[in-house]
Amino acid sequence: MLALLASALCFSLMTVAVKQLHGRLPVAEVVLGRALVSVALSGWLVRRAGLDPWGQRRGLLALRGLVGTAALFCVFLGVMRLPLAAATALQYLYPAVTALLAWRWLGERPAGRIGLALGLGWLGVLVMLRPLGLEGPSPPLYGAGVAWAVAGALLTAVAYVSVRQLGRSEHPQVIVFWFPLVSIPLSLPLVALEPVLPSAAELGWLVAVGLLTQLGQIGLTYGLVKLPAARATTISYVQVVFAALWGWLLFGERLGISTLAGASLILASILVMSHRARLPQGSQGRRG
Repeated sequence: MLALLASALCFSLMTVAVKQLHGRLPVAEVVLGRALVSVALSGWLVRRAGLDPWGQRRGLLALRGLVGTAALFCVFLGVMRLPLAAATALQYLYPAVTALLAWRWLGERPAGRIGLALGLGWLGVLVMLRPLGLEGPSPPLYGAGVAWAVAGALLTAVAYVSVRQLGRSEHPQVIVFWFPLVSIPLSLPLVALEPVLPSAAELGWLVAVGLLTQLGQIGLTYGLVKLPAARATTISYVQVVFAALWGWLLFGERLGISTLAGASLILASILVMSHRARLPQGSQGRRG
């Protein structure tokens, strides 16, 4: 759980770094920069641990990298087009989808308390998007940004279920390594078609995106390997709260009634899930 909370914090700071690029660099260049930093760090960690970097289930590892890269493109496009809290809230519709896919593909049926936590978290996300008009008229969200963010959520769910499946045979560091390894050949041709030379400041933000994503991926992968997918992804709802905070502090995005109410519901979902996670300290608590 601590690894997943740290992962959510790192991912929220990663979206801040993406937002600081102000959309001048093409998304493919941001993805490539992130991948280059991450593959160097992952490769070093894999070698340091004495692991076989190619793993055992290479087809599924490549598929995880492919789907994860597509999700990253969508998430970055959403972040660049929407307020930070809104983009993150939409992307964090994925835990419920992850729970359903894990139930269908992995046989991980969510317990009743986990279902309650998912419901509270999803309700918090919807409230943060102000569908009820609690604060009166609000600027409409851009349609393309919403579409990209939702697509990112769906692809993220597929990627995370594949990580959970891979955790049965692969070391977490190998799973993390394959993500940028696949991202590089996918993004490089797109960068070659539309190259933009980053400034010194933009280069720094690109490095920050890579470092923060790497840290987030490590925490997330360890969490998904150790916990059932529904429980693990429910914890990640807290990233929506982090995003609202950074949007308010750094970008002047207003924290209104719906934002605070949604954040409270998300935190309640974390508390419900955390209580459930502390129950099986005996024979059940050490599985996975």
